[in-house]
Amino acid sequence: MKYVLIVGDGMADLPIDALNGKTPLEAVAAPGMARIAGGELGRVRTCPESLPAGSDVAFLTLLGHEPVKCYKGRSPLEAAGEQVELKEDEVSFRMNLISVGGEYDGGSMASYNGDGIDGPDAFELVSDLIHDPEFAEIMKKARMTITPTPTFRHIAVVKASDEPFLLTPPHDIAGQVIDGYQPRGQLANELHALQKRAHEFLCGHPVNRRRVKEGLLMANGVWFWGAGRATILEDFTEKYQKTGSAVSAVPLVRGIAWLSGLKAPRIDGATGTLETNYEGKVEAALNALKSGDDFVLLHLEAPDDLSHLGDLEGKMESIRRLDERMIQPVMKAMDDMEEDYRLLLMPDHYTLLSTCTHDGTPAPFAIYDSRMPGTPRPFTEAACSNLPILESGDQLMRLFLEEDE
Repeated sequence: MKYVLIVGDGMADLPIDALNGKTPLEAVAAPGMARIAGGELGRVRTCPESLPAGSDVAFLTLLGHEPVKCYKGRSPLEAAGEQVELKEDEVSFRMNLISVGGEYDGGSMASYNGDGIDGPDAFELVSDLIHDPEFAEIMKKARMTITPTPTFRHIAVVKASDEPFLLTPPHDIAGQVIDGYQPRGQLANELHALQKRAHEFLCGHPVNRRRVKEGLLMANGVWFWGAGRATILEDFTEKYQKTGSAVSAVPLVRGIAWLSGLKAPRIDGATGTLETNYEGKVEAALNALKSGDDFVLLHLEAPDDLSHLGDLEGKMESIRRLDERMIQPVMKAMDDMEEDYRLLLMPDHYTLLSTCTHDGTPAPFAIYDSRMPGTPRPFTEAACSNLPILESGDQLMRLFLEEDE
């Protein structure tokens, strides 16, 4: 038996007036999802009420962990995804490349991801920034190191006490003036100074001058958030007696998988946006199963990304592509392998187009079993709305893997 967990990040939503009261899941024809929904439907609380709703908490739940006990912040999970190891006296942050509209003081969060900057441009901007003498001097004062990546997501690490860091996720303030959301708490002055100097330096960088000529926003700022300490997680294989891999473009998911003892390969061209390497991700997932893994997690970030941008058409298109370019090819390949399999489809959480932020409403799920496929039906939030709620990821995983608790 093989087990495939497919996650459309943030694809669940509330009814939308522009869709005549439908959600994007209800409005998009998705025959692959409908086939999965012919099996068992349910709901699970991926984000406990005492914790912030987000993929960091939700993916801990999806891999059977108890976030209330093990969650220590988002960034340590992402640091693990970039193979950055934290010492006991260290705290890590996510450092986004962002686009600031206007001057830094009084400016707005024009884009929380630097207008989707990726690849060599993102790496060059941050690599050059950390060697700017003025920025480097503030880093030294903060006892900070920064690990650049070829994405808008970068990792900062500081020596720090247990005093709180009060930091706002940039995707929660899209379009808003940033002055009221500057860092507070520990190292607030240093973090603010780093963000302000980054804007001064990056506005004049050749990469950003070229981006303006190309009609793109400048990635002309950085934003620190998601502070946390090193995280230790239970080993997935020891707990469930299943070997596995996670295929994702984002360091957060790779980090949670790696800390859980799963393999987490990097996929060339996998970006975390709508324009990603769908086929490469599907191939990696299938190769993992063919090579002996029992379980694979296959993740698409795009629905969440487009929800944060308030892009209805983009969110719907991401759901179509998830179905056409990931779900349907995976199911066809699994059918052709002539081995029994179970497939779990779900969002990790709701991401609302109405607010452009996450929501902790229990997430719908569907489980398909090749031995008893059932009759296709739409996979929607409403189809699951009156079903009992599983209160832990362990319950969900044991249901999926057909194990008694």
